[in-house]
Amino acid sequence: MKTIDLLGLRDSFAEHRVLLCFNGPISKSLIEDIGNALRGYMEAELAPANATMDVFAVYIEMAQNIRHYSRKRGDSDLTAIATLAIAREEDGHYAVSAGNLVDPEDGERLVATIEALAQLDKQSLKESYKRRLREPRGTDGHSGAGLGLLDIARKSSQPLSARLTPQPGGRCFFSLQATI
Repeated sequence: MKTIDLLGLRDSFAEHRVLLCFNGPISKSLIEDIGNALRGYMEAELAPANATMDVFAVYIEMAQNIRHYSRKRGDSDLTAIATLAIAREEDGHYAVSAGNLVDPEDGERLVATIEALAQLDKQSLKESYKRRLREPRGTDGHSGAGLGLLDIARKSSQPLSARLTPQPGGRCFFSLQATI
């Protein structure tokens, strides 16, 4: 077994100002536990209450999206792998990032949706969110229509950014970042 360079990992986390990072199988209870740790850390850091709530909400939405996608594909809690990181930027904003393996077609659709959202101003995002709320749910009972992404975009102080990186085996790694 290869030795993990913990010092190098620590230095990388310090350089990127990472407060919290997780990589591995994600379950409902783990999402909750990490969320509680995140909230506790931000409260101890004396972060403004509105920033704490927004960072927490965005983290929860991103983590749940990964879990829902994995379950839809038939993955178990042990194979629903997520990579999540929350960092504090020098200007006081928080970068909330999440990523997972996706089918290329799903990833391309998601990146296109996020790129379209990135073009909207705050008022347009608000109007789109309200319009989406009034739309009927899909016949499968799962909205999947991007209401959560719209909410993340509304909470973000900068446009969302997404990346799709091809991986061996025909899948892609999708990553999303929101700045709160």
